[in-house]
Amino acid sequence: MKVVIADDSVLLREGLARLLTEAGFEVVGQAGDAEDLLRKVRAHEPDLALVDVRMPPTQTDEGLRAAREIRSELPEVSVLVLSQDVEEANASELFADNAEGLGYLLKDRVGDLDTFIEAVRRVADGGSALDPEVVSRLLGRRRDDDPLEALSPREREVLEQMAEGRSNAAIAERLVITDRAVEKHVGSIFSKLDLTSDPEDHRRVLAVLRFLQS
Repeated sequence: MKVVIADDSVLLREGLARLLTEAGFEVVGQAGDAEDLLRKVRAHEPDLALVDVRMPPTQTDEGLRAAREIRSELPEVSVLVLSQDVEEANASELFADNAEGLGYLLKDRVGDLDTFIEAVRRVADGGSALDPEVVSRLLGRRRDDDPLEALSPREREVLEQMAEGRSNAAIAERLVITDRAVEKHVGSIFSKLDLTSDPEDHRRVLAVLRFLQS
């Protein structure tokens, strides 16, 4: 799988490139700002762009805006955004339209190599990955018209794991329940969120989006 890495820190770029190369990825380009990122993504059309949220010149949301531009112009390119801090608004904005081939992780997660590489592969393959800390913050929010209010505590736990991008088997292992129990909970989530007419993979994405927007 081909990857382009964008971060204004040369040290972090080189470190990520080494980690990904050792894990079997092909790093085809590195960029230090959003403009260079877009140039290299257009030139190489990688499977994945690994993008820092904050990049020059303003160090605000250049990376996030570039990620959205990549998804609009080259939807076949998956994007995994890295952030120094938990920024719920940025995560919600990134996933506003579709969660397929998208990820949002805290940079601290890179230290857990196995988890990080798993997330990179999942996103590059068209799945999603949302940092557990972001999920926890979003799950803790409440609204009077919360669309998730109808879900049971266990169903919310399952949806939380879905939002992080885990498969049914991985959810079963994490929550120490059977695969069949996860299937039942997922089916109930789809039903309660009125997501009954699309193929299951698409409904999982819609359920995650409903979670993010709640």
